[in-house]
Amino acid sequence: MKTEEEAMSALRAVKEAGFAGIELNRFMTHKLPATIRLFTRLSGMAMGAGGNLPWKEMLAESGLSVIALHSDLGTLEKNLEDVLKEAASYGTRRIVLTGMYHFDYSDDVALTDLIARLNRVGQTAADRGYDFLYHNHNCEFVRIRENSCKAEEKDHAGMVAYDRIIAETDPALVSFEFDAYWPAETGADPLVWMEKLGRRQHLLHLCDRGTRPAGATASIRRSGEMELGQGNMPLGKILAQAKENACQAVILEQHDGWVNKNAISSLQVSGAWLETHLGETAAEAKRKSEEKGIL
Repeated sequence: MKTEEEAMSALRAVKEAGFAGIELNRFMTHKLPATIRLFTRLSGMAMGAGGNLPWKEMLAESGLSVIALHSDLGTLEKNLEDVLKEAASYGTRRIVLTGMYHFDYSDDVALTDLIARLNRVGQTAADRGYDFLYHNHNCEFVRIRENSCKAEEKDHAGMVAYDRIIAETDPALVSFEFDAYWPAETGADPLVWMEKLGRRQHLLHLCDRGTRPAGATASIRRSGEMELGQGNMPLGKILAQAKENACQAVILEQHDGWVNKNAISSLQVSGAWLETHLGETAAEAKRKSEEKGIL
């Protein structure tokens, strides 16, 4: 997405692959300082020149809706009204916390502070009619260090940080966009966590995980992200649990490891898999949404 022409070609390919919408992140829609762009690229997120592109016009032309808008916690705390207005301008009332950068989830005191901050942002968003969601990566699936706990909270020692976030954020204020790939990457069972989230899981990020065959190699391969149906994630069970949780949308997210080293080819493979396994459900959801006059 270095130019508007390239971006439109990509968006048309997304639509043609069967997707109804995309998620936006404010690092895509705004010009950012060079340091933030560098950190984002180092984390594996391709950015292109998104901050220079006319997103509203491109989305209107592509026919894709915006499912949610991602932002960082600092921006949500300082400029929430601006983020809410931007989300509304794209036709969505879902705000997603992208994740915490350089944060110690094993520190119980820091975690207590984070939970309070999430509830505060969630309260303001809820008061204005928006859904505030927390998006996980793999860092939340660490255990809390005993030496980080206050004397009266030693029972937190050994807990998985994500467990505290679920238990202590207010269900009326904080929902979840669950990324199934990242807990699996740590060895955790995504289905267990989806069951814990229940109806608080409003969105699902989906990606497969495995190793791509490429001839004889050493006895151990490094696993990574793959197109849906190409790896070993229990995708069918994950989709079934998402339906049980009344999940509102399934979002494909694959940062790298693309088939043929091409992002468009990659989303086409995953789009075909989703069309087979979720197409009828998606069509029915679209019909019901149109009847109700909502996205």
